[in-house]
Amino acid sequence: MSIYVGNLSYQVTEEDLTEVFKDYGTVKRVQLPTDRETGRPRGFGFVEMSTEDEETAAIEALDGAEWMGRDIKVNKAKPREDRKPAGGGYNRRGGGGGRY
Repeated sequence: MSIYVGNLSYQVTEEDLTEVFKDYGTVKRVQLPTDRETGRPRGFGFVEMSTEDEETAAIEALDGAEWMGRDIKVNKAKPREDRKPAGGGYNRRGGGGGRY
């Protein structure tokens, strides 16, 4: 399981998150997703810790805390939902679409 960390400053690095969360246990992995087009951080991240007890301690201590000028949101990450493909193959002209 991993922890969702939201409302992050766009200047936050993976090292910054590791430093904050290591006070609550062993940080196994940190991810900061970036925008596909701009490459800029998206303002949230994920932290994976060694045990569920460590994750719980970090969530309880950090949720709502002020960090780097923002009140961060910290909770258990929800499983990623599969997205449906865009478009779906619908023919907008409303017919068979074949040309003779």
